[in-house]
Amino acid sequence: MDYLGLDETIKRALEEDIAHGDITTENLIAPEQKARGVFLAKAPGIVAGIEVSKRVFTLLDPETEFDILKKDGEEIEPGDIIAVVRGRARTLLTGERTALNFLQRMSGIASQTRRLVDMIKYSKAQLVDTRKTTPGLRVLEKYAVRVGGARNHRFGLYDGVMIKDNHIQAVGSITQAIADLRQKVPHTVKIEVEVDNFEQLHEALQAGADIILLDNMDVYELAQAVEAVGGQVLLEASGGINAGNIAEVARTGVDFISMGALTHSVHSLDISLDFVAGD
Repeated sequence: MDYLGLDETIKRALEEDIAHGDITTENLIAPEQKARGVFLAKAPGIVAGIEVSKRVFTLLDPETEFDILKKDGEEIEPGDIIAVVRGRARTLLTGERTALNFLQRMSGIASQTRRLVDMIKYSKAQLVDTRKTTPGLRVLEKYAVRVGGARNHRFGLYDGVMIKDNHIQAVGSITQAIADLRQKVPHTVKIEVEVDNFEQLHEALQAGADIILLDNMDVYELAQAVEAVGGQVLLEASGGINAGNIAEVARTGVDFISMGALTHSVHSLDISLDFVAGD
């Protein structure tokens, strides 16, 4: 992956874990002792973050060798070797947890995302993420979502307009909010409005919203909204969506389905780093 801030993100994670030194490893392992380790899949899933794991070790010691056998986006099964790392034993032991933390979490996100994408692949709906990410890890977690086959929603408050309920409350109406924004944001920026009832839906439509987010509507309401809008704007379903109902939501005809659970409630994929004999 190509991310200018990657090294700083990894360095912060290493500093958090190592601080003044690895007192176990430094008092047990000779500085020049060599080791070889394998990243082993212990559960089925999708790899994401293997380049990040590699960078953990090369930041600790540029002489570390790291051979990737399963690239980001590839499927893995229990027993598959994802990568092999060789170098100073101290480096491997000190970087192990940080490397695994990145790889396990990112692979967990990619794996869950792929399962959900597969559930709606025969519909027109596209799965997208949200800003409900781990502080400091948004770029990596949203990258993992893309690896899993979904799309990214806005990255932050700076790259997309989203009028939410508190904005509406503060300004007074959806109509006023859209009118004000049309005068102030570049014409290239789309305006999305979050609505939770049909009165707001019709107001947003009349006021000229480009995208309307249907918040916490059930499938019957979603289908009615799709029919009422008739393709005039893009519709996004959000809130209360999970593996049990995502296919039904997709069948309503919405254009996008956004899920915070892609990143905020994911289970890390079970992957280990085991020392093995040999070169």
